Amino acid sequence: MNKMNILLVDDRPENLLTLESLLDNPDFNIIRALSGAEALERMLDHEIALVLLDVHMPDMDGYETAELMRSNSRTRNIPIIFVTANHMERDHIFKGYDAGGVDYLLKPIAPVVLKCKVGIFLDLHRQKKELELKTQELNAKVVELEELQQQLEEKNRQLKTISNMDGLTGIYNRRYFNEIIENEWHRSMRDQEELSLIMMDIDHFKSYNDTYGHSAGDEALKAVADAINRPMKRRVDTIARYGGEEFVAILPETDSAGALELGQQIMESVREAGIDHAGSPTAPHLTISMGIASIIPGRDDAYTELINAADRALYAAKASGRNGIKTAVEEKV
Repeated sequence: MNKMNILLVDDRPENLLTLESLLDNPDFNIIRALSGAEALERMLDHEIALVLLDVHMPDMDGYETAELMRSNSRTRNIPIIFVTANHMERDHIFKGYDAGGVDYLLKPIAPVVLKCKVGIFLDLHRQKKELELKTQELNAKVVELEELQQQLEEKNRQLKTISNMDGLTGIYNRRYFNEIIENEWHRSMRDQEELSLIMMDIDHFKSYNDTYGHSAGDEALKAVADAINRPMKRRVDTIARYGGEEFVAILPETDSAGALELGQQIMESVREAGIDHAGSPTAPHLTISMGIASIIPGRDDAYTELINAADRALYAAKASGRNGIKTAVEEKV
């Protein structure tokens, strides 16, 4: 630790020299002032650990100097030891403590008493500085931990996002679909709004892979996902890869007619993608079949009925020749 500054204040230079000689110590840096006004200037220029302040000085005595110290935020916490004559009245002692003094030294000064008292307050100053340093270090650690916590939370958000995405197509996966359909089901049940579901399946996709290879099949899946996503304009709507060549769309606050209109737009978007499919008996380009179901939820655990209804409608679309849409209008459950 750096040397600690001790300020000696006395209007008589010989008294300052005496105090300085008694406090000769390599750990101390002695600063002198011949008046209260000069002492206040020194305290603003230096970080003072302790003030030895003579009580009897002309113009501004020690008590006035101490009171001015206490009125300034930079100097109010500096400990003051008043230096005064041997015989003191009780009122003067209390006046010193009221002014902010922490102790007295009586003249003539006993070297042992001086060093003992100064040592006590400098030890307190040293401990205070060590505590301030530890507090700063702790605060820095807290800031560092908060930054690390924010980074961890961001990484967790990124990992959650990644875990919700289909690695091939870049749209949501089955896991996320299961989470969202349950949430939207409960929200629609609470608001008594209709909820629609579109199940989609690429027609003759096994034949596509056999004809063009699995690498081309992966590219076709990505192209279909992009085509399905293109007509989806609302933030509340969600599309996901349900598995293999199957896709699904969740449409909150959408009735059967609205779902059918969007389904037709999706089919047109897939057709416009113009993905050749020479192995398809349905069309020269890649097509999809689609099943739609709509419902106003009435039970907490019945959202699987909506999924099953859309799946049955999809099966009906495939059974009727593919490249088309079937709608299953369900009653409220």
